[in-house]
Amino acid sequence: MNNLVLLDAGVVSRCRRRVHLEHDPDMRDAAQAPSDPAGEQRKADAEAHRRSIAEEMAGLIGPDWTWIPAGPDLRGSDREFATEQAMAAGARFIWGAQLPRDPAGGRRGSIHLLVRTGSGYVPILVVRHKVTDPGSGARTSPLHDPTPAAGSADPARKVRPQPRDQLRLAHARRMLEASGHADRDLPLGGVVGLDGDVVVWHDLEAPTWPGNRTALAEYDARFADRLAVAGAAASGAEALAEPSRIVECRTCPWWTICRAQLLADRDVSLVVRGEEGASLRAAGIRTVDDLATLDPNLDGELLPPTGMPLPDAVGLAKAWLADLTVVRRVPWVAVPRADVEVDVDMESFGDAGAYLWGALLSGVDVGERPGYRAFVTWEPLPTDDEARSFAAFWQWLMVIRLRARARGLSFRAYCYNELAENRWLLSSARRFAGKPGIPSLEQVQAFIDSDAWFDLFGSVRDHFLCSHGKGLKTIAPVAGFTWRDAEASGENSMRWYRTAVGMDGAGPDQAQRVRLLEYNEDDVRATMTLRHWMSSPAVNQIPYVGDL
Repeated sequence: MNNLVLLDAGVVSRCRRRVHLEHDPDMRDAAQAPSDPAGEQRKADAEAHRRSIAEEMAGLIGPDWTWIPAGPDLRGSDREFATEQAMAAGARFIWGAQLPRDPAGGRRGSIHLLVRTGSGYVPILVVRHKVTDPGSGARTSPLHDPTPAAGSADPARKVRPQPRDQLRLAHARRMLEASGHADRDLPLGGVVGLDGDVVVWHDLEAPTWPGNRTALAEYDARFADRLAVAGAAASGAEALAEPSRIVECRTCPWWTICRAQLLADRDVSLVVRGEEGASLRAAGIRTVDDLATLDPNLDGELLPPTGMPLPDAVGLAKAWLADLTVVRRVPWVAVPRADVEVDVDMESFGDAGAYLWGALLSGVDVGERPGYRAFVTWEPLPTDDEARSFAAFWQWLMVIRLRARARGLSFRAYCYNELAENRWLLSSARRFAGKPGIPSLEQVQAFIDSDAWFDLFGSVRDHFLCSHGKGLKTIAPVAGFTWRDAEASGENSMRWYRTAVGMDGAGPDQAQRVRLLEYNEDDVRATMTLRHWMSSPAVNQIPYVGDL
């Protein structure tokens, strides 16, 4: 039994060191990083989405819908009591449930919706992200009857893996079990996603996790670990989690504290992250200095099979010690070029759509004005006008390609990190199929697979070792490029977009529209500058890792 701490569902997806710091009494007054405005906006958007879904479902279901009172002046214990009363009364649908605390298990938490079934309750989450993909096989129920009994195999949807959702549902399941309110025969949890039209059901005892584990088994293992970490921190025992740089660090409020310790320790995770750092520490390589002195030809078992090659890790350590942002990992750098070149950058708003396709035309004249142009919709997403702007972009790009071919000229379009562009190229073709100017999926896929589409990020990855990351905002300045806007970032562009289209109740802001267009133009000019630099003798001024 652990009486020191009660943990919510979020800990199982959270960094272990963060869990320690959140429960260390000595850290109560420690200065944390301020809240990220973009992150706070995402939380507000998610809350608005949940409220909208709740109101829609309440209207569809009618008197069987029970609201648990919420508000800043209402204590958690009051909401917990109201939830227990509703469950004891057998309420069919309970929104905003504060689940009975589980001191023996060390759990606390809430769930958006509880649904009464045969012998108890099953939990449902409402989230603001995609929970299905086109396909078949997902088990779904309509919003007017969000019960497992109303579920059926969906011919148009397949489940999109969202591990965090399943772990949150598993947490709620364990809390319902502890309080005696879980349906003993239905280890299920549901999710209503961004589309907000169905409940998608997850079997929490299905072996769908790596190694044929179930969501409940994965949750139990993670929660037991985090409970031990938090308990040790709260009791002043030896820490069970030490700092290590991972992806989550970028937005963690404790990063400044961890970073200071990592720098003081010259920790190896400053140059290799996550599993790679853990693997090196297990081999006794704890500092950047240790890594830099390793023979790069050692047995590859020092790093995970899917991780970074050891020579690259050693080279990054040498670059970090020399305070170099970028070093060449190969003696010679080469980027495929063409007579006619187009740099492409897309701007999207979360999962709602892609509102802007920016293109920069350069190279040999093909009868089209060179320079930047934007294919944009300023109707708030989601909107069918997105089809018009995407079709206009696609048709323009294909005309440039055909004109180059007709003149016997080579053509290539460039982007930076094709995952985002490819996603929205394919998604746009799929969602707007049949609308004027929209290409088929086959046409889009053929373009993506062709030599005419080139990911400059892949070229940077192949030719350079980057001690501070390979993002465009990090690498392009090495090539001499500077963004006009000192606040240029993908996260900030989300906030600018909200204001540009008037999403928060005010009228559309023309100045923010101009700001977004300039930001997008700078992004495509950055890729062009980077490509030209990589094709020039100036790139040889970057040190070669073999010479460090």
